[in-house]
Amino acid sequence: MSACFSSTSVPFSESSFAFSRPAPLCSNSITVSSNNFHSVTGGGRLLLNVGGTSLCRRLRGFKLWILERLNFQFQTPKQPKNRNIFKNNLENTGLSNEKESVSGSSSILRGPDDKVIPMESPSLLQTGLSGTSMDFSRKPSLCIVVIGATGELAKRKIFPALFALYYSGFLPENVGIFGYSRKDITDEDLRSIIASTLTCRVDHQENCEDKLDAFLSRTYYINGGHDNKSGMSMLNARMDQIEGGSKTNRIFYLSVPQEALLDVASCLASSVQTQKGWNRIIFEKPFGFDALSSHRMTQYLLSNFQEKQIYRIDHLLGRNLIENLTVLRFSNLVFEPLWSRTYIHNVQVILSEDLAVHPGRYFSGYGIIRDIVHSHVLQTIALLAMEPPISLDGEDIRNEKVKVLRSIRKLEPKDVILGQYKASGGDKVDACLNGLTPTYFAAALYIDNARWDGVPFLIKTGLGLIKHQMEIRIQFRRVPGNVYHECLGHNMDRVVNELILRDVPDEAILVRVNNKVPGLGLQLDSSELNLLYKDKYNMEVPDSYEHLLLDVIDGDNHLFMRSDELEAAWNILTPILNEIDKDHISVELYEMGGRGPVGAYYLWAKHGVRWVDD
Repeated sequence: MSACFSSTSVPFSESSFAFSRPAPLCSNSITVSSNNFHSVTGGGRLLLNVGGTSLCRRLRGFKLWILERLNFQFQTPKQPKNRNIFKNNLENTGLSNEKESVSGSSSILRGPDDKVIPMESPSLLQTGLSGTSMDFSRKPSLCIVVIGATGELAKRKIFPALFALYYSGFLPENVGIFGYSRKDITDEDLRSIIASTLTCRVDHQENCEDKLDAFLSRTYYINGGHDNKSGMSMLNARMDQIEGGSKTNRIFYLSVPQEALLDVASCLASSVQTQKGWNRIIFEKPFGFDALSSHRMTQYLLSNFQEKQIYRIDHLLGRNLIENLTVLRFSNLVFEPLWSRTYIHNVQVILSEDLAVHPGRYFSGYGIIRDIVHSHVLQTIALLAMEPPISLDGEDIRNEKVKVLRSIRKLEPKDVILGQYKASGGDKVDACLNGLTPTYFAAALYIDNARWDGVPFLIKTGLGLIKHQMEIRIQFRRVPGNVYHECLGHNMDRVVNELILRDVPDEAILVRVNNKVPGLGLQLDSSELNLLYKDKYNMEVPDSYEHLLLDVIDGDNHLFMRSDELEAAWNILTPILNEIDKDHISVELYEMGGRGPVGAYYLWAKHGVRWVDD
């Protein structure tokens, strides 16, 4: 078998591919007689007429096609996830149309059966023998804009997450990163500001400096001034300049105060959306101050963007614990049959944060209910309690989540405990506290559907408690007619089975079971079977912003609240918020570093639950 290029024939066989050193893909002696790429067969020879433009790239793809046709087996290096991430997102980019940019006409092959084989596969045109991406152009296929680029969130979280994705291969090498704010600085100034916050993975630091330099060289800054309309026009002009007319997708991260959100979003919608690809917009919580303000904000956003473009981000939903909720339940037969009121007695969701985690976050009038409970806690309960979705598609999961949220009974004051930590002279944030800003929230929720009827979902979340803790405890019912009850002691609540999903302090999955103590006689003990992640997996856990930003790039929206989920969550909390505004609910003070308001323990007892404090 041989290949002919115009008048030049190059014989080859299957065995010729088993070379120990990569052979050159192009030869200077090859002549070209056509501007089209096609083949004809005859006499056991494969005749190729190849356009002179980008001949090496054509041969690279053609060589892979031959290897696939011959079923040639070769070892490909381990590839990062991003090689498949963009298969759905590139359809509107220059990369998805690379066959057109390489030459002026379509590229086809004719096999031995004279069947036309279009060469449109990215595996042929965009990869080589090594499986690595071919960079046909430095023009970006994806642009990411951080609005509020000089703020603390952008410097501490967003830019480091973007670089971590870039370094690990989850962003295209030709990505464009744009910072936008009101400060009068240059591209180099922004690069200097964020450079000190960028670090490479501790578990693989190959080519760290090269990757860092490449990332910073793809980072640009636009001074928007105090007029967002003209500022966004300048941003669009700069992006068009960098993109160079290529088909590029755009992501906009709005890291701005709530009072500036609508103006920024409006100017962005009218001036900066690309017409050559998709546009996605990320909004930070809180998502409104109450049901009415949230509804108005939603209607305004939907008048400028489609629902599928909007990604409401809550960084706590990017934790590995949240993803494990559905994986543990739906991929393990041992748990799914037990996942109902028949076997589960109660569910406890615990989130206590250190004061230093997000200083000042609660003290702008929003409080812990609007900031933590409305999004993170209710979304966690929805994921835990939802029915099995018909697929892992984001919309299918959202459909099931909103059913749970609509089934949650509206909260009543008798089922809620509010607290506020006691002010101390040495605490810098105490001056921001007021009587209507809770820093602690405990409640008992009920889901009125067939699966969860009568099962209390207990929430405890607060600031400045005894320790930083994030976990979900699922306590099962007692064994009916337990023949070992005499060996278990008087406190039967201490020996119930539990499934514990822990994120902080040490990520783990724990199952509490009863077992016999070794030795003579019959003595039972309650022990934990544990999967401690740091012992099982020797790897650095990505930051939650990395996880969620990658989901946005991939178009996976199941961890982002849809508008109807937002409305359903506000409906649950609005009665309590109204009572707080009327001063009808007292706020109990508690000591910093303590266990929180004592009233919470009475609330658990009222619902027949013993709260577990390790």
